[in-house]
Amino acid sequence: MLKATCIKHTLNFKIPGGTSRGILKTKDSWFISIYNSEAPDTKGLGEASIIRNLSVDDRPGFEEKLNWCLHNINTFPDWNPDELIEFPAINFGLETAFIDLNKGAKHILFESGFSKGTKGIPINGLIWMGSFDFMRQQIHDKINSGFKCIKLKIGAIEFEKELSLLKMIRDEFSEEELELRVDANGAFSPAEALEKIKKLSEFGIHSIEQPIKQKQWEKMSVLCRKSPIPIALDEELIGLKPDEIPKLLDYIKPQYIILKPSLLGGFKVSGSFIKEAEKRNISWWATSALEANIGLNAIAQWIASLNNDMPQGLGTGTLFTNNIISPLVIKKDELFYSSTAQWTNLENTFFIRGKSFNTVSLGHYCNEKINNPQIEDWEKRYTNLYCNGLTTRIL
Repeated sequence: MLKATCIKHTLNFKIPGGTSRGILKTKDSWFISIYNSEAPDTKGLGEASIIRNLSVDDRPGFEEKLNWCLHNINTFPDWNPDELIEFPAINFGLETAFIDLNKGAKHILFESGFSKGTKGIPINGLIWMGSFDFMRQQIHDKINSGFKCIKLKIGAIEFEKELSLLKMIRDEFSEEELELRVDANGAFSPAEALEKIKKLSEFGIHSIEQPIKQKQWEKMSVLCRKSPIPIALDEELIGLKPDEIPKLLDYIKPQYIILKPSLLGGFKVSGSFIKEAEKRNISWWATSALEANIGLNAIAQWIASLNNDMPQGLGTGTLFTNNIISPLVIKKDELFYSSTAQWTNLENTFFIRGKSFNTVSLGHYCNEKINNPQIEDWEKRYTNLYCNGLTTRIL
């Protein structure tokens, strides 16, 4: 008999991540474990992760639906195909956990040179929105680290300042030396988008992601026809039903699509996008959706198995102060899966208010709390109970 559990973990950004939709300081993930009751130590791991105000799953009833799935895991093969159509992150987490379990629960979901530790995946360096000086410093840091492809989030500061940043880059690095991508996250209005794109094109931009908000198919189609910069659809893909995928691609005719498996509903759904895109000679690449390392690892291994040599958006694992320790490492502008590093053992990891502890560090934390004169007695008693294993694992 199968059993399933989950642990909620709130990721904390080292530096708040600025987008045109707002500032990201934290990110919630749920780590899913699936195992057979006869072999409880062999657990397949997955991750359901949502982005507030973007993920389809960001709705009332998310955790109730996740708990329903866990309690009914043995009937998973018999579920209605549309059971999780409104909860793509849960579907991604369950799909990943089942793949891991069926492959021996060793975190190797898709075999390739990447999963064997012999080949890296080229990735882009991500530049978050912020002040001019903050963005300029990020650009210098990424270039000095060896990145040959940089993606800038745009749309939050004055457009002329963003153009100045791009000019600064191009004054020093040619298109052959450095690939530049920009991501507007739908920040442009349809009326101004084409004119702004024309100004951006003066700086040898590889592509622009989602220049206007999604669900404006006609206006986006016109942009794709007239834009001097190739357009990549991103948010536009989220929430589509299977029969809508070919309709969207035929109508808008984008130059690129960008796949985020946890926002789209998993690898099977993402594979449908790839199949339909390649029929139409539409190129693609994939990115994480700010998952912790469990989800990021699954996406990276999936991409590596598909032999897409374009720089991918997979450099997000280092953004957090409390990510899960994993074999994923960045060397210059490539992501590697180290054959010598180890994964965090979640069974011996405790999550308290967004921080992770092993048994030793948890003891230190509890002692500090109990002996701190500024901590009220009720919290000391609660902490003492927690340390003795009498309370819930999540605070």
